[in-house]
Amino acid sequence: MFKLWVSIKKDIRILLRDKVGISLMFVMPIILVVVVTSIQNSTFQLVNKNKLPIIICNTDTGKSSVQLIESIDKIGMFKVSQIPKGHEKTILDDMQSQDALLGIVIPANFSAEVNAKAKSASDKAMAAFSGQTDTVKNTIKKETSGIGPLTLYYNPVLQESLRFSIQGAIRSALQLVQTRETLRTLYYSSNEKELPKSLENEMLNSNTTINMLPVSKDGTRITPNASQHNVPAWTIFAMFFVIMSLGGSVVREKVSGSFIRLKTLPTNYLVGLLSKQVTYLGVTLLQAVVIFSIGIWLFPYIGLPPLNLPQDLFALFIVTLVCGWCAVSYAICVGVFAQTQEQANGFGAISIVILACIGGLMVPSFAMQGLAKTLSNFSPMHWCLQAYYSLFLEGGKLKDVLNNIGSLFIITVIIQFITYLGLKRKNLI
Repeated sequence: MFKLWVSIKKDIRILLRDKVGISLMFVMPIILVVVVTSIQNSTFQLVNKNKLPIIICNTDTGKSSVQLIESIDKIGMFKVSQIPKGHEKTILDDMQSQDALLGIVIPANFSAEVNAKAKSASDKAMAAFSGQTDTVKNTIKKETSGIGPLTLYYNPVLQESLRFSIQGAIRSALQLVQTRETLRTLYYSSNEKELPKSLENEMLNSNTTINMLPVSKDGTRITPNASQHNVPAWTIFAMFFVIMSLGGSVVREKVSGSFIRLKTLPTNYLVGLLSKQVTYLGVTLLQAVVIFSIGIWLFPYIGLPPLNLPQDLFALFIVTLVCGWCAVSYAICVGVFAQTQEQANGFGAISIVILACIGGLMVPSFAMQGLAKTLSNFSPMHWCLQAYYSLFLEGGKLKDVLNNIGSLFIITVIIQFITYLGLKRKNLI
């Protein structure tokens, strides 16, 4: 135990001399978590709170086009502005000048086509009641045609999923206009008077409400925010970036001959490896404490949503401990096989970025397909992230993350075994 304690003190002193390594392990992750969380929080607000600016050029003179514009405005998703008739050819320039992401041109015969389709539907319904379907069908075929398409311009920066949502919203507004006109025509055909406004609203407005509740394992149903997503993810990234200091430390000891000198002493180098693991495991725990503290106390002062810790703090500690142990084991493994410090730093940095990409830190795992989805299961960061997400986003407890911890533990044991084989092959132990 005394030998281990002395070795730990030695590693701590070496670590404190590595100013660049300390900055990479602490300063860089802090900057990343603040910047990325700010960007993602702004994106969430754009999609969830802010309205998308849309320009509408109405070339029609009927009532249906006015009702369409009103329906689009009532959706609550768009900030509607109109440009005068005759600007349909310059709508792209108007979109750029007004920073609008969307533009719609309503055709000149829109109201006439809506009225014709409504009359067609009304005639079919009345014919079905009277039994004169064949005669009316032939007449309708000659007189009616479909409604011409609306032209919707969009800024290429809009994601495909958001464009589909926009298209669905516009289609709903268009369907509401057509349904309203059909009801009015049908009511007039059967009663020979205008459809009362109160009855129209009663028939068109749905009283069914939709309650949207997030699913959580602890029953709290707290809606996750950008901090809940980013703070755990970049904490994992910071843990694995100890490779920049630890991997280089292992290589320096090999190059300087420290390994050979240790073999002449009445001790085992496995004690030295154990001391490095204990020392840098403490570093990873300190990284988690620092980044989580920033999320809890600093974020509210800079306008970001605060980080809400999970209720099961013991599970959070266990997950952080296992993640840190895996990160330290990977760093030592790279240091053992690297021939120079440049190799350890270069390969370490690139491999961490690759593991982060396929592990879901940069691209969500649910969005991956095919080979990338399969490879994500081999990234230790994937299992780290899933364990954290289960605690932070779903309100899970220790029993809910045992599967993730087990997979991460197996990966860590494999890395430790590979490190042992490398030490034996190089006659270092």
